[in-house]
Amino acid sequence: MDIYEPVTKVAQLIGDPRRATILMTLVDGQAWPAGDLAQVAGISPSTASDHLGQLVSGGLLTVVQQGRHRYYRIANSDVAQIMESLASVAPPGPIRSLRQSDLRKALQYARTCYDHVAGYVGVAVTEAGIRRGYWNQEEAGYWLTDAGLAWLQEIGVPCDAGQRSIPTHIDWTERAGHLAGPLSVRLTARLFELGWFTRGTGTTIASKRTVVVTEAGKDAFRQHLGLEFRNARS
Repeated sequence: MDIYEPVTKVAQLIGDPRRATILMTLVDGQAWPAGDLAQVAGISPSTASDHLGQLVSGGLLTVVQQGRHRYYRIANSDVAQIMESLASVAPPGPIRSLRQSDLRKALQYARTCYDHVAGYVGVAVTEAGIRRGYWNQEEAGYWLTDAGLAWLQEIGVPCDAGQRSIPTHIDWTERAGHLAGPLSVRLTARLFELGWFTRGTGTTIASKRTVVVTEAGKDAFRQHLGLEFRNARS
């Protein structure tokens, strides 16, 4: 057997446009039923079930069973990073409506990626933390400093003082790194709890990934990180 055969099998799974759409839809780490994913991919429920079965068998998705209902989610953060990395080198797709344009801008501005914040806001927070000395950039990611640990504890983020390494994701819209991994997930969750972030109000799966920085959040980021966000529509 060719030693790279497993790689080609994964590439073939991702290479189908319908499966790629499903995977990109699930990059934020949330779980969705087959019917909703079929609608997003523009295929019938039976066709979606076949594609979802292949993605589960290939280890790219997992199934969450709740009673009689089955929900699908991305298997792990590595799969999410693969999809984001592919998106970062792909040219932007065509925009065919004002609604699509608005959604793309909102996703580029701020969105969830495997339960941590990404997009312009994710990169801006990451870079502001570097300027404040809360984490240092390293070759493989970031290193949480004592000042950063103290700040995270101040705002109520659960931290393990012995776990200082923070992985990075290359943001597919910003083409720059942002905080990833468990600590980033806890930080993002806490910022929602504090009311610095709120969820987008759209009805589609993609729109539910969007993140809004509240007015209270803008004031808090200015105070804590010296961060001034650009306008969301710019």
